[in-house]
Amino acid sequence: MDGPFGFLVIDKPQCFTSHDCVNRIRKVFRIKRVGHGGTLDPAVTGVLPIALGQATRLLPYLPSDKKYTGVIQLGKRTTTDDLEGEIISSEDWPRIEQSSLEKHLEQFRGPIQQCPPQVSSVHISGERAYQKARRGEQFDLPARAVTIHEIRILNWNQNTGEIEVNVHCSTGTYIRALARDLGNSLGCGGCLARLHRTQALGFKAEQAIPLPRSSHNDFYDQPSIIAPAIALSHLPRFQITKEEDLVFWRTGRQLTTNANQIQYTSQTQMSDKKVIVVLDLSENVIGIASLHEKNVLQPKVVFNAMG
Repeated sequence: MDGPFGFLVIDKPQCFTSHDCVNRIRKVFRIKRVGHGGTLDPAVTGVLPIALGQATRLLPYLPSDKKYTGVIQLGKRTTTDDLEGEIISSEDWPRIEQSSLEKHLEQFRGPIQQCPPQVSSVHISGERAYQKARRGEQFDLPARAVTIHEIRILNWNQNTGEIEVNVHCSTGTYIRALARDLGNSLGCGGCLARLHRTQALGFKAEQAIPLPRSSHNDFYDQPSIIAPAIALSHLPRFQITKEEDLVFWRTGRQLTTNANQIQYTSQTQMSDKKVIVVLDLSENVIGIASLHEKNVLQPKVVFNAMG
């Protein structure tokens, strides 16, 4: 496969958009096909997975859950549900013990319905919500189903009204909305003060590298690209061992296998068992298949396709 094929994990700095990071990587690697996994607001820092080349086709198959460390500021309501926006109201927060805060947070744990912030990337009739909000338009965003697997309080400061939390959530969850809704539950309002993403699409903070400089020559010590086989290790896999099957695969035809030829790992979830990573003789990822009845593999993504 020509050009880079795999993933980088960028530690996104503050004041950069996710698109800024993608453009920087395009310049560094001198390729056009670059994509990111999960938009981060400019004020938010942390894990931003970047797909290089054909690996952009694999982004939908990566784990979707995300993890954050953030600070919720009680007593303020803003237009953006974070401190970047215009303050709508300010009031005192209640004197409350951390144990009582935990009880208020309980309503947000598990599957919930959450209304996204007005300033968000949600589409409304083909347009982003933040574009309409910036023009001063009034609109309602319907609640969406999300799941918050864990909210853990790291620190509660009664004097400043700041709650430091760890959050593990599904894709589509807005931590700004969580801050807003918790503040409303307490009757004093709330917004997000700071946020750092520690995990996304299966990639963790310890894998992240600083955003490189834009000049290819300056970035002479390029980091190792994370191979697709590693990024997709949560999925079951099937290795092609016959040349004729390889030709069948690359021409988009189904393959028939048996159950013991499909390898499952301890990371495989029930929902993932019908999505199979296909490997060649050298254990390189050559595509994604869906598993049908009678152990038939139907191609969904085929790399280096023929004919």
